[in-house]
Formats: sequence, structure tokens, C-alpha cells
Amino acid sequence: MKDAFGAPQSLLVLGGTSEIALATARRLIALRTRTVRLAGRPGPALEAAAAELRARGADVRTVGFDALDAESHETALGEIFAEGDIDMVLLAFGIAGDQGRDEEEPLAAVRVAQTNYTGAVSAGLVCAGALQAQGHGSLVVLSSVAGERVRRADFIYGSSQAGLDAFTQGLGDALHGTGVHVMVVRPGLVRPEPAPETVPAARAASPSPAPARGGVALLASARITAARSASARFASAPLEAPSLTTTPDAVAEAIVTGLRRRSETVWVPGSLRAVMSALRHVPRPLFRRLPL
Repeated sequence: MKDAFGAPQSLLVLGGTSEIALATARRLIALRTRTVRLAGRPGPALEAAAAELRARGADVRTVGFDALDAESHETALGEIFAEGDIDMVLLAFGIAGDQGRDEEEPLAAVRVAQTNYTGAVSAGLVCAGALQAQGHGSLVVLSSVAGERVRRADFIYGSSQAGLDAFTQGLGDALHGTGVHVMVVRPGLVRPEPAPETVPAARAASPSPAPARGGVALLASARITAARSASARFASAPLEAPSLTTTPDAVAEAIVTGLRRRSETVWVPGSLRAVMSALRHVPRPLFRRLPL
């Protein structure tokens, strides 16, 4: 159960190497979260993440989890919930893909959609059912402002985030009144931060896919023509302004605040809410011409 300050005592992370998820876990451990389960693909990065959180005083265990293997979700996640109640589930997995390659290779685009949307639907429903059965808990889903108004520069990734966002909102409505709190988090472009000193060097040097997951702008691949690459970089520039970008730690802080307030939607930074609200109402012919 959550403590008197609204902080969960147990946490399950789906996407255990996500920088945003790990930043959130650090904050929650500082607020007395004591049990953490990191679910992800087995490997050195997952074990290093677990070791770092153990050093902060939490009981941490890693669990094999593959977003693309939906048939395994009910069994793998069910075993975690069978060990005891989970106060918070953080769904933090996803891939950015490569827009240029994915347009040319439909199977690559399908992998983005299956990971970011289909995998999240499967895992999200399994966890929601378990939380509802125990009668309490929060399901926090990392979405992205990229899904608010899908742009030409990243419409494959953006469409997967639009689907994930809509699914999470609908799931929250379905679970209203059951004791389960559902919160969708919409970060802007997430810039990586230097790893904490307690993180082993091997992990600190390894790239993480999580920042790209929360990002609004994606760099065009080398396979796109020079003209298209230049256009994509120009289009993304306004949304990369410092006032509209964020960091893993800032997203983590917003998540913890949202949990305390039992928010349903969290924008990071908050200024993006007004920006995206305006963009949603821009006529489509004009939107195509905007440097976004």
C-alpha cells in the first residue's frame, strides 16, 4: 500500500533500463519505496540498473520481459503480482524507430507499432486486471507529445504514441471508481542527463532507448536524402527549444508529483500543454507548412 505521503511501497517497471523509469525509481526509493521489480530483456544493462537501485536500499529483482512476446505477458506479469501487491506499475518501454528506414521497410514500421502500441496494450491490460483484483494501485504510462498532433517528420512513431495515449485514457475511464489510478505522462523531447556516480561505468556508457521514447523530434536517418534530412531537422527545431524540452529527472519529478495529486494527465514541461492545445486546432493545410 502507499504510505501516508502517497508514495508507493512497491514498484514494477516495465522497461527496466529506461532512464526515465530509473530516475523515477530513485526518487521513489528516497520516499521509502522498498520493493522494486525491473522487467525487461535480460542482459548487463538490466542487471546494472538493479545493482544501482539495490545500493540505494531497495529490494530489487529483475524479471525477463519482452514487449513483443504478448503471449508471455499474462504468465510473466502474473507471477510478479502473485508474490504480493504492487502499488505502482510504470510502463516505460518503447522504441523510436527510424522514420526514413521504416517508410521503406514496412516490417520495421510494424515493429515500432507492435512494441509501442500492441505490446503496451497487452501488458497494460494484464497489469490493470491485477491492480483491479488487488483493489488499489497506480498504472503510469509514458506516452509522448509526439502523439498529440502527428507530424510528417515522425508519423510512424507519433501514430504509435497517439494510439498508446488514447488507449491509456480509455483504460483510465474504464477503471474509474475501482480503486485503480491510471496516469498518462506526455514528455517533450527528453535530453539525457549524466549518469549518477553510483551507476557502474559499463552502464553509464551504454546508450538507453528511453530518452528517444519520450521525444517529440527524431533525427532523420542516413538513408533519407540530404534534402529530406535538412527538412526534418528544420521542422523539429522549434520543439527543441529549451523551454519545451525536458530531462529524465524532470519527468521523474513530474511523475511523483502526479502520483501525489492523483493526476490523470501529466505534461513535461507543463508549457507543452498550451503549445499542443494550440497545434491541435491548426487547420491541416496550414499545419503541413509549419516548421514543426
